[in-house]
Amino acid sequence: MPRPRTALLLPGALLAALLPLSAAAQAADDPPPVPVDRFEGEVPFASQPADGIFTWGGDTDDPPALRLADRADAPEGAKVLAGTYDISGYGGFTHDFAADRPAHDWSAHQGIRFWWEGHDNGGKVAFEIKDGGTNGEASELWTASFTDDFTGWKQIRLPFGDFTYRTDYQPVGGIDHVLGLTRMWGYAVTLPAGAKGEFAMDDVELYGKADQTLRAAVSTDAPVHPVTEGGTAKVRVTLATTGDRPVDEPVTVSYRTEGGTATAGQDYTPVSGTLTFPAGTASGASATIQVPTRKDKAGESAETIPLKLTVTGAKAPAETPQIVIDAHGLPYLNPKLPVRKRVADLLSRMSLEEKAGQMTQAERDGLVPGDIASYGLGSLLSGGGSTPTPNTPEAWARMIDGFQLRARATRFQIPLIYGVDAVHGHNNLYGATVMPHNIGLGATRDPGLAERTGAVTAAEVRATGIPWDFAPCLCVSRDERWGRSYESFGEDPALVESMETVIQGLQGRADGSDLGRDDKVLATAKHYVGDGGTAYGSSTTGTYTIDQGVTTVTRQQLEDIHLAPFETAVRRGIGTVMPSFSSLDITGDGKGPVRMTARGDMINGELKNRMGFDGFVISDWNAVDQLPGDYANQVRTAVDAGVDMMMVPSTYRKFSTTLVDEAKAGRVGAARLDDAVSRILTEKFRLGLFEHPYADTGGAAAIGSPAHRAVARRAAAESQVLLKNSGGLLPLRKSEKVYVAGSDADDIGNQTGGWTLTWQGASGNTVPGTTILQGMREAGANVTYSKDASAPTGGYDVGVVVVGETPYAEGVGDVGNGHSLSLSAADRAAVDKVCGAMKCVVLIVSGRPQLIGDRLGEIDSLVASWLPGTEGEGVADVLYGDRPFTGQLPVTWPKSESQLPINVGDASYDPQFPYGWGLTTGTAVPHGGPGALKSLAARAAAAERRGDARQGRQLVTRARLLVQQKAGERMTAALAKPFADADHLLLAGHYGKAVQKLTEAYRAA
Repeated sequence: MPRPRTALLLPGALLAALLPLSAAAQAADDPPPVPVDRFEGEVPFASQPADGIFTWGGDTDDPPALRLADRADAPEGAKVLAGTYDISGYGGFTHDFAADRPAHDWSAHQGIRFWWEGHDNGGKVAFEIKDGGTNGEASELWTASFTDDFTGWKQIRLPFGDFTYRTDYQPVGGIDHVLGLTRMWGYAVTLPAGAKGEFAMDDVELYGKADQTLRAAVSTDAPVHPVTEGGTAKVRVTLATTGDRPVDEPVTVSYRTEGGTATAGQDYTPVSGTLTFPAGTASGASATIQVPTRKDKAGESAETIPLKLTVTGAKAPAETPQIVIDAHGLPYLNPKLPVRKRVADLLSRMSLEEKAGQMTQAERDGLVPGDIASYGLGSLLSGGGSTPTPNTPEAWARMIDGFQLRARATRFQIPLIYGVDAVHGHNNLYGATVMPHNIGLGATRDPGLAERTGAVTAAEVRATGIPWDFAPCLCVSRDERWGRSYESFGEDPALVESMETVIQGLQGRADGSDLGRDDKVLATAKHYVGDGGTAYGSSTTGTYTIDQGVTTVTRQQLEDIHLAPFETAVRRGIGTVMPSFSSLDITGDGKGPVRMTARGDMINGELKNRMGFDGFVISDWNAVDQLPGDYANQVRTAVDAGVDMMMVPSTYRKFSTTLVDEAKAGRVGAARLDDAVSRILTEKFRLGLFEHPYADTGGAAAIGSPAHRAVARRAAAESQVLLKNSGGLLPLRKSEKVYVAGSDADDIGNQTGGWTLTWQGASGNTVPGTTILQGMREAGANVTYSKDASAPTGGYDVGVVVVGETPYAEGVGDVGNGHSLSLSAADRAAVDKVCGAMKCVVLIVSGRPQLIGDRLGEIDSLVASWLPGTEGEGVADVLYGDRPFTGQLPVTWPKSESQLPINVGDASYDPQFPYGWGLTTGTAVPHGGPGALKSLAARAAAAERRGDARQGRQLVTRARLLVQQKAGERMTAALAKPFADADHLLLAGHYGKAVQKLTEAYRAA
C-alpha cells in the first residue's frame, strides 16, 4: 500500500516562527535533511553539461519564465524560485546536476520535499526525478504529482515509494526500469497547461530515513518457467539492494503453488515453505524453489502453476512467477506434418479470444509485458527508434527472448512474430551495416547487388532474434516532393520490379523453404497500393502536404504503374503485404477516395484473389484509426477488407476486445477470422518459430563486419550518378590538392538519412561508419577540409563541395512542410565560393533531386550521391577512379518545382536531366553514328528474340553511351524524352525498341 503524501500547511505570518519547531519534530533516528536547492543563487540558470536550472516546452510559448525572487515570507533563506507560465502544450523546468561530476546518492532518505505556494487553481503539478544513465538528459524519469488545491505556502512531501516509471516518454527509451536512488541526476517540474498561472517554490531537500523496501527487492530469474511434462521447474529467488549494501533487517519469502490451469496432485506436486535472508545478507544472494511436475501419456495444451510469493522486509516481485508445463503430444507440434495440417489442427483448438490475439500487434514500448499471455498477442514490433538499452545485438536478442518467454505461458504456446523497419540495413541497431536507401539502389541498376544488400540485412536482423522485416518499399515515386521518395527504387514500375531481387535476399527461395534459416527473414511489400502517386496538397494528416494523401488514377494507370510491382512481389513469394495510409481514387468506379486499409476490392479482390497472395496482410501504424465511423466500425471495416493483423502500438487491448465483441455479435464472420489466423500461423510455421522461438545469435559476430560493409561500400559506389563532367574532371587524381567543403562532406547522419537509429534520423556523428571526407582521406588523397568554405581557397587543383539535405522521414519531410528542393543558403554559398575559385565537383547528398540549374554553369562536375549509407569509401572509390561511375538516374531530375510531377513517359517532358541519365568513367565510349546505332538496334532486337537479356542490355548500354557523348551538356526536350523512354523499354526487356528510341535521341542531340 503506498504511503500517503503528507503536507504542512502554514500561513505566511507564522511560518518563520514555527519552522524550527517543525525541523525539531523529525524522528530521532532520521538522518538530517539534505538540501538539494535553496534557491539563494547557489545554482545558476544553465543547462547540460553544467549544473543548472533551465526551462523547456512543447513550442516557443510554452517554457515558463523563471526568476529568483526576494520574499520576506520565504520558507527558507531570503529568496525563492518564482515564475509565470501560459502553456498550451507542455512546459516546465529542470534542475540537472553537473554531468562532469558523479551522480548524487539519495538512497539514505525516505523521499524529497519542497515548499510550494498554492493558488488553489486545481492544477496538477508533476514532479519527476532522474535516475541512472550518463547525465540528467540521458536518465530514466520517475514521476509523482500533487494538486494545487490550497492557498499559501505548503510543504509537499513525496516519498520515493510514490514515484512510478514514466511509460509515455523516456529520453533514452528506459534503462533498467528500477529506481536506483544511488545515481540521481536531478529533478523536473511540469506545470499545468491550459491557463495562465504563476508559482513559487523553495527549499528542495531530501528527508526521512529510507525504508528497507525502497532499497531491497526480491526478484525471480524469470516471470515464466517452462518445463517439459515430468520435469522439475526451478525458480531462483534473488535478493538485491541498491548500492549492493547488505540488508539491515531480515527478509522472508513465503511461497506456495496455488491456482492456475494445472491440477495439484495430478499434474504436479504442490510445494510451500519460507525462504529467509537474515540481516547482513549480501546483495545478490539467492535460493531456489523446486516444483516437480508429473508425466502422463495424453497429449495436452500447456498448463500453468502460479507460484505465490509473500515478501516481508523487501519489495516483492512485480509479478507472480508462472511455471508452465509445456504443451505436448498434439498434431500441430509435430514438425514432420505438412504446414497446412499443423495450421488446421491448431486453428481448430483456438478460442475466439486467442484468434483475436493472433491478429493483434503491439509496440514494445507501449506494452505491459504480462499482456502477451493475457491477450495471447500474436506479434510485437519496434517502431523507428524503439530500441533496448544498451542498443546492442545481445540486448535485442535478450529483449525479444524475454517477450517470447511470455508467450510460453499461453495455452498453445504460439510464438510471437517480431517485426522491425529494417529499410536500409538493420537501421535501428547501433553498429549495423547501413545500406544506401532504395533510391540509391535504384540508381545502381544492379539486381544482383540489390539481392546481396537484402541478404546482408536479413542476416543482421535475424541474428538479433527478429524474424520479420517491414521491407521492401515497392512504391513507385511519382513526385519528388514526397517525404518518402527515397524509400522508392524509382519512378518507373519496370525499375522497381527489376530491383525486387531484394526479396530473395531477405527471404530466400520463393517457395518459402529458406525462411527457417538463421540468416533469412519474412519480408513485407509496402505500401499497397499507390502510396507513391499521392497528389501534392491532398494530404489531410497534420501538416503533411503529400504523404498519406490521395492517389487519383485510371484503372489502367493503377495496373500499369502501381499494381505491377506487387504482382512481381507475389510471384517472388513475398510473405506479408502492408496497405498504405493513403487513399485510392479510381476514376469512374464511383467510390471516390477510400483509405487503402478499407479497400476490400484491392486487398481481398486484387491481392488475395486475383494475384493469389497467400501470406498475410499487416496494417500500418494505427492505420485503423484513420477510417471513418466509431472504433467498432473501423475494426470491422479493416478486417473485412482483408487486413489480417492490425498494428495497434498502444491500443492493442482495445483492438483485441473490440474484435472479439464484433465477432460475437456476428458483425465479423468466423470464416474471415479463420482465414486471417491461418495466414499468420502459416508464416510462423514456415519461419520455424514453433521449434525455435528464441534468438539464434550465431550470426551476430558478422553484424557490421568488413564483409557486410564491403557490400554496402559497393552499393554506395554503384549508386553514384555522374550528371555532368566537363573536361573529364572526374575521376580525380590522388596527387591533386583538393579543397573539400559543404555541410554533408563530414556528416554521417546526413549521409545515412532518415530511418537511421531513429524514425527521422539525425545530423551528426550518429552511427559508426565512414563519411565521404573520411573516405577520401583513406583513399590517400591530399585533402583540406573547410565545412563552410571559410578557409583560404588559393593553391588548390580542384574543389569538392558536398551539399544536400538533412534527415527526415515520411510526411515530416514533405516539401512545403518545412522542407524544399533547394539547397540551404550555407550550401549555396559554399558552392559559389569554391566553384568561383577553382575547378569544382559538387556532390548532392539527398533523398531526392535538388534544384541546381541556376548554378549548373559554374559547376564542372555534378554527382547525385543520394543517401549512400555508412560506407563513404564507396563514394571515394568512384571519385578517384578505383571504381567507374555507372549509376543512372532512377527518377527525373527537374529544372524547377513548377514542373512537378514530372516522370518518364509524360507527354510533355523537358527536365534538367532525364530518367536514366548517367555518365560513365573508366569505360571507353564506342565510336560510330547513325550507322552504328542501326546495327545496334538490329542486334538488340535479335537478342530480344533469343531471350538473351545480357547481350540485349549490353547493346542498349552502348547505344546510350553514344547518345550521351554526342549530347554533351546540351539537354533539350527533344533529346530527353526518347532517352528516358529508352531506359524504360530496356528495363521492360524491349531492347530493339530501346535502341530505336536512343537513335531518335541521337538525332535530336
